[in-house]
Amino acid sequence: MTDAAPRTGPDAPMSAENPWPLRVVSKKIGDWIARLGEVWTEGQITEISRRGRTVYLTLRDPSAEVSMRVVDFTGASAAAEPPLRDGAQVVVRAQPQWWDRNGSLSLHLREIRQVGLGELLARLERLKKLLAAEGLFAAERKKPLPFLPYRIGLVTGRASDAMRDVLKNAKVRLPAADFEVREVAVQGTRAVPEVCAALAELDADPDIEVIIIARGGGSMEDLLPFSDETLCRAVAEATTPVVSAIGHEPDTPILDYVADWRASTPTEAGKKVVPDLAEEQRGLNISRTRLRQTLLARLDKAAADIEAIRARPVLARPESMLDTRAEAVDNLVHRMRSRVQSRLERSIDDLEHLRARLRTLSPQSTLDRGYAIAQDAQSGAVLRDAADAGEHIRVRLAAGSLTAAVTEKEESLASRPSGRDSSQ
Repeated sequence: MTDAAPRTGPDAPMSAENPWPLRVVSKKIGDWIARLGEVWTEGQITEISRRGRTVYLTLRDPSAEVSMRVVDFTGASAAAEPPLRDGAQVVVRAQPQWWDRNGSLSLHLREIRQVGLGELLARLERLKKLLAAEGLFAAERKKPLPFLPYRIGLVTGRASDAMRDVLKNAKVRLPAADFEVREVAVQGTRAVPEVCAALAELDADPDIEVIIIARGGGSMEDLLPFSDETLCRAVAEATTPVVSAIGHEPDTPILDYVADWRASTPTEAGKKVVPDLAEEQRGLNISRTRLRQTLLARLDKAAADIEAIRARPVLARPESMLDTRAEAVDNLVHRMRSRVQSRLERSIDDLEHLRARLRTLSPQSTLDRGYAIAQDAQSGAVLRDAADAGEHIRVRLAAGSLTAAVTEKEESLASRPSGRDSSQ
């Protein structure tokens, strides 16, 4: 039994040995696209051309480099009110169509609607609420502008009045101001991608300290690119401070809310980003004068304080302080001596009184009055009773003493025992 022959043709699995013909690939792509059915899409018209009764439109995504051909065989574009024009924002219902012969994709128009002003405003309001809810308008995320930027990035229209206004006013205020200018489309389908690209390029330059996005006045449709979500998010993600200077005072695209600072006009942006050199010099001169006056006033006050201190007696005649202290010491010494002398005198008087009392109570005073003290000759004990006397006694007189032999003892009546006791 032999192996089956490999399958060939458009239904066979494709491989390097069995590639599909290009016509088959193109047809399969067409079949896949046909299954998509009708789609609704939105874009901006960049080109309108007619060939007989067929109208060809080029529809472009305003936020990206994407465009597609729209073919109108039904006359729907001619019935649009107001008449279609380049730059119009439209919503279309169309059938994707793949052209096998040249491998191109187009949309066959079924219905077209212009986006009116009211719808645009409603969309912008929804986008504004969305970005605000995400915190892109929050004051705390806005970066401060540098006082004296080294280099300034400027994104503006080609040879536009806005560019001249920014540069002129900045140079008048600070002649040395250095600008890095990127001229881009500021309206139409190419505005958003070109402005985003220029912003990214300037933001990546480390020498750029602030970026101005400037455009002159215009209709609401002309300013729509500056309310585009892609551009607003790009500005919010930039690390360099961004100044929005779009249109005039009443114009407030969403970019104004996202930017770190809003200038009502390009002229104001030129004045805000760089300081006024003359004004700053005047301010410095005023500050220098005030500083000098303040310092001189403080020096004068300090000198007056020093003179006042030097005029005080303690500094004019320092020894006067010693004289005062010496006088106080002398007073204290005199008081101390007086108190010591007084205490000595009282002590002497007390001693005299004590001496007088001692003399009065002393045995010597008794002896001086003619009395004598008898003592045992051997022990020296004072004799108070005759019975206690030995054979010899010592008699102490007021002056001198005598030793006597005891030949007779006489007892006093008080020392004799009573009769009762003697009888017992």
